[in-house]
Amino acid sequence: MASAKITEKLKNLPLTPGVYLMKDSDGGIIYVGKSKVLKNRVSQYFQKTANHSPKTVAMIEKIEDFDYILTDTEAEALALECNLIKKYRPKYNILLKDDKQFPYIKITMNEDYPRIIMTRRVVKDGSLYFGPYMSGFMVRDTLDVIKKIFMVRSCKKVLPRDIGKERPCLLHHLKQCSAPCANLISKDEYRETFSRIEDVLKGNYKEILSLLEEKMQKASENMEYEKAASYRDKIKSITALSEKQKISSAKENSRDVFGIYLSDAESCIQIFYIREGKVIGTENFVFERNNNTPKEIIEAFIKQFYYASTNLPKEIIIPEEFDEMEDVENWLSKNSGHRVHLIVPKRGEKLRLLEMVSKNAEESYKIHKFKRDKENSDGNRILSELHSLLKLGAIPYRIESYDISNISGSDSVGAQIVYQNAKPLRKAYRKFNIKTVEGADDYKSMQEVIQRRFLEAYKEEEALATGELIKGKEKFLPLPDLILLDGGKGHVTSVKEVLKDLNEEIPVFGIVKNDKHQTRGLADEKEEILLQKDGELFKFLACMQDEVHDFAIRTFRNKHEKSLSKSVLENISGIGPQKRKKLLMYFKSVNKIKDADLSTLQMVLDKKSAMQVYNYFHR
Repeated sequence: MASAKITEKLKNLPLTPGVYLMKDSDGGIIYVGKSKVLKNRVSQYFQKTANHSPKTVAMIEKIEDFDYILTDTEAEALALECNLIKKYRPKYNILLKDDKQFPYIKITMNEDYPRIIMTRRVVKDGSLYFGPYMSGFMVRDTLDVIKKIFMVRSCKKVLPRDIGKERPCLLHHLKQCSAPCANLISKDEYRETFSRIEDVLKGNYKEILSLLEEKMQKASENMEYEKAASYRDKIKSITALSEKQKISSAKENSRDVFGIYLSDAESCIQIFYIREGKVIGTENFVFERNNNTPKEIIEAFIKQFYYASTNLPKEIIIPEEFDEMEDVENWLSKNSGHRVHLIVPKRGEKLRLLEMVSKNAEESYKIHKFKRDKENSDGNRILSELHSLLKLGAIPYRIESYDISNISGSDSVGAQIVYQNAKPLRKAYRKFNIKTVEGADDYKSMQEVIQRRFLEAYKEEEALATGELIKGKEKFLPLPDLILLDGGKGHVTSVKEVLKDLNEEIPVFGIVKNDKHQTRGLADEKEEILLQKDGELFKFLACMQDEVHDFAIRTFRNKHEKSLSKSVLENISGIGPQKRKKLLMYFKSVNKIKDADLSTLQMVLDKKSAMQVYNYFHR
């Protein structure tokens, strides 16, 4: 039954398109939806009807309020809905795994002189996106081949603004860049190169191969054997790319095929990307089902998956029809610039293809579940052993480990890593620049890090309570079940002092090393606990100690190198902030700048500035 507050709001809802946001008692957004007619759609939630799914019934019980946003068109409402789902990740929406996790190839066609790069973030910025791909290695390998073949730029210069300001870089001399920065290729010709790259990424190899073979033959006839060999190498590279596409269909077509498999608690969607009759890639996604029906899952997935994509096939084959298919079709067609059809096949070749992909979805889910169950089993066994060994009050599902790194006390940093369910949770890793401790005092530095870490968590708790922070956006919550330090009894004692002042009762132990800097065992402030070196727990702790130590070292090196670079380069007369930035972006370190010859420096700076840098290091 709707509350008086909601009933009053329902009366004032307009009969226009828009997006609605359902809220719980804490003001958190638990569901985002869109509708052609807001008043009708939102009112349906609060009417007694047997048509509500179990998930909807559970959600309605949590709704304490709602907001809405009006849009001019249904297409705008659909795009806004996708935006808000990505932003708030509401509990009762079907959530596609965060697209930052998956690598894409991005062509910056919104720039006058485009670049081709790898990204894990898809945004609507006018760029072309290809993917998602199965691995970052595949993307980097593909980009490496494409850049060498088509000689497109890798730099971040702003063109045409920076054209002619500097000499062509080393990549141009290695014949891996056509140097648009030096105006050695026209804007139109350079952009035309990306039309051919787009063809390659879509799987259309025939035309580009035919063109290259023609140029190779012509160069050979003109006895330009070096140029002919260059074309030959490009043909080999493109052929190698095309040979990665193993499965062929009898017909020349371009489509994405979605198969689905449902278990009691989870869903698995399998996608086959087919271009020019070839399967150029597959991907699968597993997520919680939450009592959603197949049509609800497919609709939500299609909208989120294609949210920012402009490179769509003409056909998208799906296993279930859903209520707003026509609206979604129109939206996808507008985004892609050509007609996109959502097809639910009933017979023939497309149905057989769909059935094959659905079988793959079932198999992918079984493999995923087996691996996850094994990891969970191994993790539970390790955590149970740790719980028993250290006589903890509860299983330590969240473990945080800390280390300090410096050289003679300079540029001192603290590192925090997090293990969740016995697996690294890298998005929760944190770095701390030591601010209050002078010199190499690891105990005080560790105290500062722990104190700052907990104070930040308290601030977030307060911000959540006041609504200033959205749940799920925390950086220092939740608090750990167990703290492990890269150190011994002294480190444990110093950290326990801080926790006592904060009124926190969290177990703290040190991971102790032997004389050879290898993991030996655990320690509290009183005694050491030796471990069996061939046991799973020992290996787990050794890996964690290596991980936090390596993370601390990387953090320190980055800070130290920036500090060193800044101080050294600031001493060179005439080299201001912009030129220092250019040098570091190009050479990556002061040592490489120091080792560079004058001609290489002139690729980055003007002749006078390059001479000043060279003379400073070689006087």
